[in-house]
Amino acid sequence: MAASSHRVLVLHGPNLDRLGLREPAVYGTMTLDALNERIEAYGAARGLAVECFQTNSQGALIDAIHRAAGFDGLVVNPAGYTHTSVALHDALLSVPTPSIEVHLSNLYARESFRHTSVTAAACSGVIMGLGPASYELALEYLLSNFTTNDAEPDHV
Repeated sequence: MAASSHRVLVLHGPNLDRLGLREPAVYGTMTLDALNERIEAYGAARGLAVECFQTNSQGALIDAIHRAAGFDGLVVNPAGYTHTSVALHDALLSVPTPSIEVHLSNLYARESFRHTSVTAAACSGVIMGLGPASYELALEYLLSNFTTNDAEPDHV
């Protein structure tokens, strides 16, 4: 296992604490604890120190986004706030940390009100519809950016 040189914060929004119980046909049967273990192990195997946090509170999610300024990368699943929260959008823009929005389900295969993401424009990209692999692909993207940035020579 590689030494952790970059830190990534993974944020899960409202109702994701209900994974494994809530709509298994949409979200699968994996619990949030199992998902976090998978994400952390995936990151650790690639030399990333991954910290996961879940909240049902918009204010706590905003506070966590602000805390992401101390991390090298941010993976965020705003969940239901995706479609409504200008406050989350603004919080994401307020930190210099590269961020990727993720969703377990394909928002475009669901109800029409889920087709618009208020938060996506404040992120570097969006990965959705691939279940837990959505988080892993976000980590891969961030890792590739870290590797590219680490390899760039210093200019005087």
